[in-house]
Amino acid sequence: MKGFLEDANYSIGLLDEGATLADVIDNCIYEHTHTGKRAFYVGDLGKLVKKNMQWQNVMAPIKPFYPVKCNSTPGVLEILGTLGIGFACSNKSEMALVQDLGISPENIIYTNPCKQASQIKYAAKTGINIMTCDNDTELKKIARSHPNAKLLLHIATEDISADEEMNMKFGTTLKNCRHLMECAKEFGIQIVGVKFHVSSNCKELQTYIHAISDARCVFDMAEEFGFKMNMLDIGGGFTGSELQLEEVNRVIRPLLDVYFPKESGVNVIAEPGCYYVSSAFTLAVNIIAKKTVEYDKLLPSGVEQTRNDEPVFTYYINDGVYGSFASKLSEKLNTTPEVHKKYKEDEPLFASSLWGPSCDELDQIVENCLLPELSVGDWLIFDNMGSGTLGEQSTFNDYQRPLIYYMISFGDWDEMQDAGITSDTLMKNFFFVPSCIQLSSEDRFSTAA
Repeated sequence: MKGFLEDANYSIGLLDEGATLADVIDNCIYEHTHTGKRAFYVGDLGKLVKKNMQWQNVMAPIKPFYPVKCNSTPGVLEILGTLGIGFACSNKSEMALVQDLGISPENIIYTNPCKQASQIKYAAKTGINIMTCDNDTELKKIARSHPNAKLLLHIATEDISADEEMNMKFGTTLKNCRHLMECAKEFGIQIVGVKFHVSSNCKELQTYIHAISDARCVFDMAEEFGFKMNMLDIGGGFTGSELQLEEVNRVIRPLLDVYFPKESGVNVIAEPGCYYVSSAFTLAVNIIAKKTVEYDKLLPSGVEQTRNDEPVFTYYINDGVYGSFASKLSEKLNTTPEVHKKYKEDEPLFASSLWGPSCDELDQIVENCLLPELSVGDWLIFDNMGSGTLGEQSTFNDYQRPLIYYMISFGDWDEMQDAGITSDTLMKNFFFVPSCIQLSSEDRFSTAA
């Protein structure tokens, strides 16, 4: 199976009822152990279909626009496009990717808050009109490069829990919205709606109430200027948990019914990214080096040392923050490593840390965890690795991008067919994976570059 990030010629394995993703991972590890021990992903595309069904059951009629930067692999984009989902793009490359799938410009939003003029012109040339804006400099740039643009004013939200510290915040104030509308009138630019974003780290769902109320104020303000507003974008921040989705819906639904009822003609959309893809991908990495270190040097500051007679290990793996763990530079890792090899339940566990292959001080994956003693060549498995890990990646230190193996169960495939969710491109990419998986690369997978 081909699975390079830049390769649109991918394959999807149809799993027989007796075959599981764990079997696929076992088989791939067996292969890679004999052919080069390269890091790889296994993606369960059926989970994307399940997530969309969950969204429709809980959040309809709010239409999802998937942020391409979360995971821009071809299998993901193909499935989501077939599901009828829109796309939120942050640059020219992403816009081109989804347009190559045959997605209409009406289903694409250009959401980068700091757009390059050349890329605004590209959007204009290809008919992508809806884009976000939060300041007058950006508005003037859009007016020069794309006079037919339809703007969503990006308004700031307040995380009233104040738990999250952000280096960069985007979104304008209510007071400045009036100024932006005056500028838009002057330059002849349409303003058609409002966007806001609530971080997934925000614990206070009241933030949504304030944001929707502010959006209503902006809609009322727009009437004074003669703008016909018809779109509200409630952003992303959906973790993938059904419970969180239901809690958000419980909070926002009454307010939407009052402020933006169906008869108002306002289309409410959202940008769920992590929600769709996080749980769909599992990453397997190989240990390439190992060191024994002093216990007190491994412990995080403030943690009391309780023993000093046991070895403490530092492991280096063949993927890091300059690759699949790039999001670790800006946020906490949302997954814990699992050891692939079998070990006894009573086998001792040792304090361990995990580092990427760059030998850079920033390339720390896990600061402290308990693992059995491992050897060079052993494999570690990370779940929930589908979001923020499979976009453009660095070539730091001759880094090799992981291969991707797409899978889907026959049950999920049947559900897609029953729902009419198919395409000619998807059909030609499928191959059968029997329940008795053969450990032969010739039969199933091709990992040649």
